[in-house]
Amino acid sequence: RIWQHTTVQEVRRCLLVTSNLLFTVLGLVTLVVGLWGLINKESFAQEKISGIGTDPMLLFTFLGFILALLSLMGCVGALRENMCLLRNFSAVVLVLVVAQVLAVVVLYSLQGQIEDYLHSGMLAAMVRYQDDLDLRFITDEIQTGLQCCGADTYRDWGINVYFNCSAPGVQACGVPPSCCIDPLENGTVWNSQCGVGAQKLDEFSAQSVIFLGGCMGSISRWIEQHSGVIVTVVIILLGVQILTMFITAHLLLKIRWSRMLSCLFWRQTV
Repeated sequence: RIWQHTTVQEVRRCLLVTSNLLFTVLGLVTLVVGLWGLINKESFAQEKISGIGTDPMLLFTFLGFILALLSLMGCVGALRENMCLLRNFSAVVLVLVVAQVLAVVVLYSLQGQIEDYLHSGMLAAMVRYQDDLDLRFITDEIQTGLQCCGADTYRDWGINVYFNCSAPGVQACGVPPSCCIDPLENGTVWNSQCGVGAQKLDEFSAQSVIFLGGCMGSISRWIEQHSGVIVTVVIILLGVQILTMFITAHLLLKIRWSRMLSCLFWRQTV
């Protein structure tokens, strides 16, 4: 019976160590990607250091560091049977689970406000399209991936000073190439002029050149189509974290009992 309890305890500890080791690797990879992005864009240069706080790669760096540190804490605590590390690990995971549950509740209850916030954010990104490389990259990825153009319609690009029809440049009354149905020439070269003059076209003429639908509608449809997958992923992630807490709590209990028994046995032998 004692052998069975010992085996179960070892299996639980191996599961805890393995899961935390995998999350440590994932955290380190995320951290490296974030640092690579910051260094590659020269975000640490003197002229760019003031804007580093709004750099999306900084989020990758921060999340990667926290994930790696937390997982390493749980891994080392389980290997060394360090009660202090395991208590801290369990407490942080509990805080994260509560925070995630609250975030899900808030997101579900404030769907309308979040939609308005995303709409405002999309328009703000369009205004700063040429001035912020990160916002340009995100906007292009959204429009290309969801096959959309603008927030509600392709004519929304008129709010950008370069794409506005009153602008003096070549891009006047145009849209970004990510709005184009076929932005690549011969499948290899990116045609940056494919959206020139698109705002002057009526919808019937424009539909053969660019995507007509706005991205807000595409985002809503994408969420509706993948709602089942999103809910499943959220439940699995929360389930893994809750299971990790229970395994850690049980391991702490076993370590405490084991040390108490060892202490009693030592006193009896003395």
